[in-house]
Amino acid sequence: MTQPAKGTVGELGEFGLIDRFVGRLGPAPGALLGPGDDAAVLAAPDGRVVVSTDGLVEGRHFRRDWSSAEDVGHKAAAQAIADIVAMGAVPTGVVVALALPADTPTDWIDGLADGLRTECATAGTSVVGGDVIRSDALTITLTATGDLQGAAPVTRGGARPGDAVAVAGRLGWAAAGLLVLSRGFRSPLAVVSAHRRPEPPYAQGPIAAKLGATAMCDISDGLIQDARHVAAASGVRVNLATDRLSIPDKLRDVASALGVDPLQWLLEGGEDHALLATYPAEVSLPEPWLPIGSVAPGSGVYVDGESRQAGGYDHFG
Repeated sequence: MTQPAKGTVGELGEFGLIDRFVGRLGPAPGALLGPGDDAAVLAAPDGRVVVSTDGLVEGRHFRRDWSSAEDVGHKAAAQAIADIVAMGAVPTGVVVALALPADTPTDWIDGLADGLRTECATAGTSVVGGDVIRSDALTITLTATGDLQGAAPVTRGGARPGDAVAVAGRLGWAAAGLLVLSRGFRSPLAVVSAHRRPEPPYAQGPIAAKLGATAMCDISDGLIQDARHVAAASGVRVNLATDRLSIPDKLRDVASALGVDPLQWLLEGGEDHALLATYPAEVSLPEPWLPIGSVAPGSGVYVDGESRQAGGYDHFG
């Protein structure tokens, strides 16, 4: 029988891996009981818990030749926590399940833990527990929790005719980075880093709830696709105006070099995890919220007056 190479999770064994991984995560100050027991214990001050689960599969959501382990940790935490703040909640904890091949290098696990720890801290939360299993495919599943702090959740189904449509956060950057990497390049670093490490506007979710947002979601599958989710859940039509979308010079330069239309990145590119929300028209929106459209009676998404039935990411499309 072939022995696992030195420096792999197979050599560490299950409990050695858990000890090593947890040891890099640091304390979980937001938990009443953190990693190390059968389950974590979190406070639920108003009697409700917001919960969301996200998974990342190697080869689908990340590639180890494109992203470091630390990058993957950042990305995994960002996409899970973005769903929590998109409900108007404050993140309270993250649980991580790792399915790993036995030959996964231990230093890769170290980097993953470091990325998770740092990104969670950025969002004001921490990893509070998890599980590890042996698998042929490298898969990372995160369950994030949040606290509404006495407020009502902001769902996708509350948009009303007359509301304004607004976004907070970057659009199109991750899509640009993905195309750059897929063409075999590793620069410009600004767009490549956007694919590797999204920067969700975590604080803006709870702020949107306090401002009176009627509907909200994070933009994981593209502006058009996620606006379509809001339109369907709310039973309304969402109108988007491209003249309100500013295309950064960096994206224009990259698009020109690659021969593509940068506007498509803003409209259809996912994984930036910006926030899309609707507000009563009378609400004065602070920065970084940018009004980009309106809600009207009807159904579907219209861009500059034209119906858009496609556009964005669909896992099975």
